[in-house]
Formats: sequence, structure tokens, C-alpha cells
Amino acid sequence: MPADMPPETDREALLDAALLHVPFDGWSEDAFRAAVRDAGVEPALARALFPRGAVDLAVAFHKRGDAQMEARLARADLLGMRTRERVSFAVRARIEAAGDTEAVRRAASLFALPPYAPEGARLIWETADAIWTALGDTDRDVNYYTKRATLAGVYSATVLYWLGDDTPDAAATWSFLDRRIEDVMRIEKVKANPVVKRLFAGPEWVLNRVAAPRGRGAADMPGHWPAPAPQE
Repeated sequence: MPADMPPETDREALLDAALLHVPFDGWSEDAFRAAVRDAGVEPALARALFPRGAVDLAVAFHKRGDAQMEARLARADLLGMRTRERVSFAVRARIEAAGDTEAVRRAASLFALPPYAPEGARLIWETADAIWTALGDTDRDVNYYTKRATLAGVYSATVLYWLGDDTPDAAATWSFLDRRIEDVMRIEKVKANPVVKRLFAGPEWVLNRVAAPRGRGAADMPGHWPAPAPQE
């Protein structure tokens, strides 16, 4: 590969090369070494770009799916859709962006391991945040968190269903997704009931003191630890 190639080009080349090996070797060191060889990237540069090897490649694969989903949502006409339709469209766009079921299956197995489970949870949270942000969510109170936590659960369940779906065009998966979103909407209707709102007036007052993070990628986002204060 030419020496003047930008690092981002090398990153994409390594990820593309790795995806050819992941179905056989998983997100493993063997897959990482094979990707380095096939992409023609210097091993030292590859390790600098992905210090943890295949683990960082799996993270990059997930983030690529988020970026592709955001690009698709930016092109879509969302204004004519109801909220549930927009959310369903976004989750489907994210799953379709992944494309390779075996790569996703292997990533799910990797991020289920105890050392990587917190990072896997953070990635799913970031996907839910990317969806709500792309859909124009403006909540800055506790609803910011409840929306993303709920959607993270819906997204995770739908991905697991999709991994085992053998129906044409994943039709069963999209029906499953619509049912999960309908369940969530039903809960929201119950929460809006005046009697229920009075019952939870006290806890709601406390929760409404909660504020959203300062921005995407900020140190106060869930899953991020603030940098320690400098020692005097």
C-alpha cells in the first residue's frame, strides 16, 4: 500500500480484509494477522491503528454500521412517518447496515465475554443514542436516558432474533421489531394515564432533576469515566 495513504484508508482496508476471515476465525488474533497480510499494511501501523487487534476491529465494525445508518437516515424522508415508524425504520436501517450475520454473531460472542461486556453495552447505547439523535430527539431530562435504554433493549432483542431468522428478506425479524415497538408504545400510553402520573408524581419529580449529557462523546455520557483531576 502506498506510503502516502491516509490512516483512515488503512483502517478501512484492514476492516474490509478482516471481514473475509471473521466467519472462520472470529474476531481473533488470527483474523487480525490475516487482515494485516491481505491489506498490505505495515504490522506496526496496523497495531497503532488497532492496539487491541481484532477487538478494536470489532468495535470499528460496529461504529461503521452506526455511520452507515446515520447516512441513510439523513437521506430518508422521516417527516411523513409517525414516531414508531421512524424508530422501526431506523432500527431496520442499522441492522441492514451490518449486513454480515456471521460477523455480527461473532461480535456478539466477543462482547458477551466478561472483559468486553461493558464495551459491548456501551456500543449498543451509542447506537441507540445515534438513532434518537438522528430522529431529532430534543429531550434533555430523564427521558433522554429512558428512551435510549428502552431502544437499546429493543435493538438488542431484534438483532438476536435476526441472527436466527431464515425467512425471506428477514420478514419475521421486521414483524418481531414492530411488535416490540408496539409493546413500548403501549407502556408509554399507560404512563400517560392521569392516575398513573399522580401515583408517580414524587419519583418523577426526583427523576426530572436528572440532566442529559453535555453532548455525544462527552465525558458524562454513560459508559465513560471522567478524567481524574490533576494532582497538585
